[in-house]
Amino acid sequence: MLIAIDHVLTAAQVAQFRAQLDSADWHDGARTAGTLAKTVKRNQQLPDGSELAVRLGRQILQRLAATPLFVSAALPRTIYPPKFNRYADGGEYGAHVDSALMVLPDSSQQMRTDLSATLFLAEPEDYDGGVLEVDGPFGVQQVKLAAGDMVLYPSSSLHRVTPVTRGARLASFFWIESLVADETERSLLFDLDQSVQRFTPLVAPDDARLVQLSGVYHNLLRRWARP
Repeated sequence: MLIAIDHVLTAAQVAQFRAQLDSADWHDGARTAGTLAKTVKRNQQLPDGSELAVRLGRQILQRLAATPLFVSAALPRTIYPPKFNRYADGGEYGAHVDSALMVLPDSSQQMRTDLSATLFLAEPEDYDGGVLEVDGPFGVQQVKLAAGDMVLYPSSSLHRVTPVTRGARLASFFWIESLVADETERSLLFDLDQSVQRFTPLVAPDDARLVQLSGVYHNLLRRWARP
């Protein structure tokens, strides 16, 4: 399931991010790639653990915690600290699958990558190419969102970023370990939660139908969640 989440960052916040990222010290992204990914990864990244990446990443996490659609879709247990990348001058990232397990920075704790996220920080008209392509059961889905918008997709998906032939594509990217590891179960919970939210303003809070639907959601979450 691929889910677009609008306005994770406001226009003012995007402008603030860009003012700092446009003058940042970018490094070769291949430094952080795995053995196979190094052969297909041509981009730039902020150094892991840099003061700027950590500070901006914390702002993103604060916004995500206050974004109901993200919480409903991801049911996050652990979020890898956001990273930042830049594609320009033909930069691309060939077809790859994200690592299943990652070690959290400055820790020995491992997390499972259930969901991958890309938060766009450049307007689509500011660059050519740079499309995120995600392979799914119904073919390839192409994603190129407005600055401040984010996409969630299964980390198990084969995906790529097409070459940027004009301008620069800036984004933040990170991974989520969900309380519900199974993608099908998580998708069913998301659909049910969205139905409950749409139904809620139409009836009284004590309406038996709403109470029953909400109960089904929480009992399924209780069955499937692994805190």
